[in-house]
Amino acid sequence: MIQPPRFWSLQRISVPSVLLAPVGGLYGWVSGRRMRGKPKAVASVPVVCVGNYVVGGAGKTPTALALARIARAQGLTPGFLTRGYGGSAREPLLVDLAKHDSALVGDEALLLAAAGPVVVSADRPAGLPLLAQAGVDLIIMDDGFQNPSLKKDLSLIVVDGATGIGNGRVFPAGPLRAPLRTQIVRTDAVIVVGEGKPGDRMVRRVSRAGKLVLKAKLEPASKRVWGPRSFLAFAGIGRPEKFFNTLDRAGVPLTDVKGFPDHHAYTAEDARKLLARAEADGLDLITTSKDYARLARQEGDLAKLREATQVFEVRMHFENEARIAALITETVRRVATR
Repeated sequence: MIQPPRFWSLQRISVPSVLLAPVGGLYGWVSGRRMRGKPKAVASVPVVCVGNYVVGGAGKTPTALALARIARAQGLTPGFLTRGYGGSAREPLLVDLAKHDSALVGDEALLLAAAGPVVVSADRPAGLPLLAQAGVDLIIMDDGFQNPSLKKDLSLIVVDGATGIGNGRVFPAGPLRAPLRTQIVRTDAVIVVGEGKPGDRMVRRVSRAGKLVLKAKLEPASKRVWGPRSFLAFAGIGRPEKFFNTLDRAGVPLTDVKGFPDHHAYTAEDARKLLARAEADGLDLITTSKDYARLARQEGDLAKLREATQVFEVRMHFENEARIAALITETVRRVATR
């Protein structure tokens, strides 16, 4: 399983980080210059960007889904714009759950499509006409904070409280996608998901910059009593161990776990091995919504794996949901008068 380099999470100076600092400096200069560029397009409806400062996942998709739920409660018709990471689509595409799979549009697009219209487009502005045809009056952009091509009316940054921004250095010396200062300046609010000292340090830094900080946590979408059989959990996400720990805290009895790389495309061999391990030890299988989406519209052993696997669904819970709702309302009002 591919893991981020350990030195990315170290607060002290490390040899690999120092050696890679010149490359990180060049990368940061290029990415920072790109972020400071003038947007090429302005949408006719508000654009809410859900991004993060670092490479890897932090909870953007659950946050985007929660924002859509809040927007619908306000009478809005939200839609999603995503690059479709992991998919092969090269032209803007309106996602159809009855026809498309993760190989074409990516797993995140499939999850979002259950909550509203989703357009997959690496060129964000090129996807706007399809969203307009779908009758969307609020665009939630999943990722793309560092991409300047489309004007963002509200930028919400998701930070994992357990990892923060790691060592605070720019890729590849650290996990940052661009210099932190350049990113903070363009941030409207930071959503810290979960607890941890790295997240606390991020809160202090963002607060000093005068930015709004909101707290949130991922929690089970529904409560249930687990058992009596134990589980083999598998996941191909940014931090599989985070999912396994969540299962443990929710009282899911775990006997075995198997982690895969982020956005892993499961093979028939993967399916056979997981099914065989589960059968040999008398275990049930459980995975994330994203992994389950990747198994959709498959055949043979992959279809068998999907049929035999339970999904542990989570939702994003905001500590102050009213503040999030107010941000959306303020953004809609501001865009209506521009």
